[in-house]
Amino acid sequence: MKTKFLFTLFAIIAMCTTVSARQSNEQKNESGKILIAYFSATGTTANAAEKIAKVTGGELFRILPETAYSGADLNWNNKQSRSSVEMNDPKARPALKEKKNDLSNYDVLFLGYPIWWDAAPRIINSFIEAHDLQGKTIIPFATSGGSSISNSVKLLKQSYPELNFGKGKLLNGASESTIREWTAEVLE
Repeated sequence: MKTKFLFTLFAIIAMCTTVSARQSNEQKNESGKILIAYFSATGTTANAAEKIAKVTGGELFRILPETAYSGADLNWNNKQSRSSVEMNDPKARPALKEKKNDLSNYDVLFLGYPIWWDAAPRIINSFIEAHDLQGKTIIPFATSGGSSISNSVKLLKQSYPELNFGKGKLLNGASESTIREWTAEVLE
């Protein structure tokens, strides 16, 4: 009897905690709608973006180039590959497949990308320049095989000093609980 009572009590506590956490995320998203815009060449950054959406209740938007990157385009060892040529030209702006219509409803933009040459890929510049991001909090997140996020965020801040960038984070294989802690911190 005592065991049944304790089991029921723990079940009720767990249910209340889950409902409370869900309501907290929904309240955050209602009081300041969240958009998670991301570019992912291989799926790693997409995985991180999906976890952020799950934790925050935000809406996902995939940043796609007009012409998709092939494996050869992403070969950083080839100085003539598309990604190498773009990253060696600070003015390169790959065309976007589509824009996100009307960002006026969003207060927070999580902006995700893989790190290329210790920077955000040029398509991130294309996205920023194609949208009105004034007055929004932009929170960068990235994935990388060996670089930190700090230089990419520094370069974005230098390129767009009029925009409000929040604390970025490298999310290589980050767990949902790590992402929950980070998003709670940056959304305070």
